[in-house]
Amino acid sequence: MSWHRVRVVVRTELKQLAQARDFWGPMVILGSLFFVVIPTVLFLTITRIGDVDVVNKVSKAVDVLPKGAQQSIPDVAASGRTSYALAVFLLAPVAIVVPLTISTAVGAASLVGERERGTGEFLAHSPAATREIYLGKVLASIIPGYLTTVVGFGAYSLVVNLLVGPEVGGWFFPTPQWWVLVLWVLPPFLAITLSIVLRLSARVRSTAAAQQASGLVTLPLIGLAYAQASGSLFGATSLGWYIGAVAWVIALASLARGMSTIKRARLLGVADGV
Repeated sequence: MSWHRVRVVVRTELKQLAQARDFWGPMVILGSLFFVVIPTVLFLTITRIGDVDVVNKVSKAVDVLPKGAQQSIPDVAASGRTSYALAVFLLAPVAIVVPLTISTAVGAASLVGERERGTGEFLAHSPAATREIYLGKVLASIIPGYLTTVVGFGAYSLVVNLLVGPEVGGWFFPTPQWWVLVLWVLPPFLAITLSIVLRLSARVRSTAAAQQASGLVTLPLIGLAYAQASGSLFGATSLGWYIGAVAWVIALASLARGMSTIKRARLLGVADGV
């Protein structure tokens, strides 16, 4: 394994993505919508406009949270408690769905796209081993989604602290559970998803088929990641560490499996069924 050749593959892939405006445009819109626009409208409605009906309806949802989660909510006015619960507990899917959606879109077109563009033969005859090509493309698919999450997470933290912070006594976000979710739990889930999506991309005949097949694979993974992320936020602080550790083991095993199954014939498009 040559990490230099892996880095070359990663740089090449990211350079191509950086030059594709039709990729960056939707990614920026998607991240802005989920990390900034929707939270801003929601928190302004509750904390500034003072929509009593909205506050009352969401307050009922707070009552069904686990006792540990309810105890962590500051004892302040109803609008402050409601905003705090939404910011900390109920918007966790944003940190899961957005990066998985972006990274999956990149990964699905990665290998089959080489064949469609006619560059698969060049890649297959390059000095890089197939496992180096596979790992480089996995990393190049993970980086855009995770980078969007890091930037979006920073913007979301600023929105939460500016709009909800004054209601609960000062800046409070990110909480420790959110740090664990973003830095420890999310990366292995991205690696698991992309390790599978890249294998699918090497087997199908077109980018459209790869995206459809990837959707079937990632949908349950998104649901699983959301359930575990929500559980780690609602439960004990240590739960997120355990979930992340198990996910890392699965991710490393799945990546090893992917590196051993990708063949040069599939990059050339001459393998059976391609």
